[in-house]
Amino acid sequence: MAVSKQDRRNKIRKRVRKSITGTASRPRLSVFRSNKEIYAQIIDDVEGKTLAAASSRDKGVSVEGDKSKQAELVGKALAEKALKAGVETISFDRGGYLYHGRVKSLAEGAREGGLKF
Repeated sequence: MAVSKQDRRNKIRKRVRKSITGTASRPRLSVFRSNKEIYAQIIDDVEGKTLAAASSRDKGVSVEGDKSKQAELVGKALAEKALKAGVETISFDRGGYLYHGRVKSLAEGAREGGLKF
């Protein structure tokens, strides 16, 4: 029986989440990618709190450019918010997506913004 893309992604996501957890000293950067938008948030799993969040729907992110460019801007915006919240180092949770395209652009934008992976 064929496995759908969604099932494959969820399987990878569960496998990754076994080893990656966000703590107060090193929170987790979680990525969600829809067909139109990209969302990212920095999470402290111990407390169960979101420390910072950004998406391509935010007003600071321009609509111009392709989706990869938007993802890079989201990464930079998230890094700026995270640094204001006192977060410098993070664990990157790609959410079962391949580290390619928009996910890679977001990560590179966050690195340029000052976050350490």
